[in-house]
Amino acid sequence: MFLPLFLFFSLGFLSFSFLSFSIKLHLKSRRSTPIYGPSSYPILGCLISFYKNRHRLLDWYTDLLSKSPTQTILVHRFGAPRTIVTANADNVEHILKTNFTNYPKGQPFTEILGDFLGVGIFNVDGEMWNTQRKLASHEFSTKSLREFVVKKLEEEVETRLIPLLETAAVSGRVLDLQDVLRRFAFDTICKVSLGIDLHFLDVSQPVPPLVEAFDNASQACAMRGMAPVYAVWKFKRTFKLGSESKLKENVTQIHDSINEIIINKKQNIHENGGEKNSDLLSRLLMVDLDDDVVRDMVISFLMAGRDTTSSALTWLFWLLTKHRNAETEILDEIMSIKAMKYDELKEMKYTHACLCESMRLYPPVAWDSKHAAKDDILPDGTRVYKGNRVTYFQCGMGRMEELWGKDRLEFEAERWIDENGELKTVSPYKFPVFQAGPRVCLGKDMAFIQMKYVLAAVLKRFEVTPVNVDKPIFVPLLSAYMAGGFNVRICNRANG
Repeated sequence: MFLPLFLFFSLGFLSFSFLSFSIKLHLKSRRSTPIYGPSSYPILGCLISFYKNRHRLLDWYTDLLSKSPTQTILVHRFGAPRTIVTANADNVEHILKTNFTNYPKGQPFTEILGDFLGVGIFNVDGEMWNTQRKLASHEFSTKSLREFVVKKLEEEVETRLIPLLETAAVSGRVLDLQDVLRRFAFDTICKVSLGIDLHFLDVSQPVPPLVEAFDNASQACAMRGMAPVYAVWKFKRTFKLGSESKLKENVTQIHDSINEIIINKKQNIHENGGEKNSDLLSRLLMVDLDDDVVRDMVISFLMAGRDTTSSALTWLFWLLTKHRNAETEILDEIMSIKAMKYDELKEMKYTHACLCESMRLYPPVAWDSKHAAKDDILPDGTRVYKGNRVTYFQCGMGRMEELWGKDRLEFEAERWIDENGELKTVSPYKFPVFQAGPRVCLGKDMAFIQMKYVLAAVLKRFEVTPVNVDKPIFVPLLSAYMAGGFNVRICNRANG
């Protein structure tokens, strides 16, 4: 239902590829000599190969990358910048850290999302990003915010999620766990970011207008990324046609809703003698920022938090139904903690390992793109020219034998744990599901806390059994969602 921010540009990458491109692989030499690629033709490029693989695009890209000695491919397509796609950890570190300033998001990305996200932290580069990053980093590191997040998690889990699952267990009805987790995540992020309760997890109520507007705006921005020629959506925007007209309406509704919340928050702060509440919006309003900047920042937080955790949880719940031994280990760990508090949840090492392993195989964000500000050479010898799009492919990286070994396609939580039972230190450039370097996800720790809390609360009370025995289809364009949902039956656990 939801279409997350991080994949809009990825949508464009896939659909543009359908027009015309050619792929060449590069040796580890500085010459970048092409050695492999699908059949390519003048004008058409490898359109024929693309068409043949249209139902397995992620596997196709992964195959191409795995056959490249450097795990890097070069994409040429008509009417678009030269594009480099890599699953090479050294290249990823170079892009995200070593030469960070040379690889901003770039105008093609920020232009697509500008009407919706404005000048929020996820849609800006340079000094504006740096200012917001420092402010957000400070707030995310405070103990008071961590405690507030856990409090809201407890509230949402105990008063809504558990009763909903209990009702399903008693009635025996089939439940789409993916949809439930998405609703839960959006309710939680709204409480933490805005200090409001949308009651979205109450499935008896209609979809809140703010949720519907967010979803529609996301879809419209995705359509921009999918347009074969940017001039098409720009023309439609200029003359307010079709999806662009609806996008404007939905963005206006979102802005009006959040602007109203800001007015009420400021009034509340004034009435309380300047005392702020614990939510992020209240914290940001205590800083000397324009209201429009604050609004755009919280929109970015909402977009970042609403689907990523629910996606990761959906896939792990499914994986645990196939690996009951791992589920048993998690249950043992759950029973060993004294309370569902931040520090205790953080120490759940095996659960953490299972979450990492699930996201390695099914990352919430399949890939991310930057744009080169200047000419450069990647560590594997691939030449990058100013304006090139450079994409690192998280989904493919999780399936590279060079990175994870011959059992790379297997779910093995133990690969994250050392001989002493401690979590291994794994390079974030080998496992960049939360990005890495200066733009590493600020909400990473809180995301793990939220996911551990939900897993612990659900698994100690219920058993989850899939209705469909077939392997679900991994669809990355909608935040790595499970095609058709995750239909399950919920049963009360005997010792829950």
